[in-house]
Amino acid sequence: MQKILIVEDDDDIRELVAFNLEMSGYSVIKLDKGEEVVQTSLNQYPDLILLDVMLPGIDGFEVCRAIKSNQNLKNIPVLMLTARTDDEDIINGLETGADDYITKPFRPKILLAKVKTALRRTTATKGESVMQGILEIHGISIDHKRFEVKLEGVEVHLSVTEFSILEFLSRNPGFVYSRNQIIDSVKGNGYAVTERSVDVQILGIRKKLGDYGRYIETVRGIGYRMVAP
Repeated sequence: MQKILIVEDDDDIRELVAFNLEMSGYSVIKLDKGEEVVQTSLNQYPDLILLDVMLPGIDGFEVCRAIKSNQNLKNIPVLMLTARTDDEDIINGLETGADDYITKPFRPKILLAKVKTALRRTTATKGESVMQGILEIHGISIDHKRFEVKLEGVEVHLSVTEFSILEFLSRNPGFVYSRNQIIDSVKGNGYAVTERSVDVQILGIRKKLGDYGRYIETVRGIGYRMVAP
């Protein structure tokens, strides 16, 4: 099931859009603030983002720039939702990297058609590595579908937990995560495991990655992070 992130501060519009998408078979994530979009996208990795322009705090243009400048998010299609119909606003939205522009008020059928078109276009234009679910960072290749990790083409064998931790940190480069956050991300909330076990897993990952292990940094007193590209 394809996942769509809706960023809209108007409750009625957000729920209307969510309802129509869910009825069409999509999974939906809902936000009402621009500040949360990048982190939520890194954690949830949606297939498409519907982004309102007039948001409290950071507006949609700034959010779109942040998404398109992020190495791990830049290929996610962004459709701008807005009541602003001036040519200058539309051009501004497209120049920030938005894939399309939908003006309010809109007909649900038109919205769904644009969503389907954007998703179809993205799938058709993705490279083979992206289609296979491969994440590349610092020369480390992580194939989610094949459950493989390669260093410059040479496969490295990781355990299930090691693979999950490496993938989680690699999808969120630059962000520091506590041991409990790492546990929750790979095992789910309430999983019975000690924080010390995370240290052991990180040690194992670093050892197997060799020189590439240096990209997983220890942040003293907090936890770990993957160095941002």
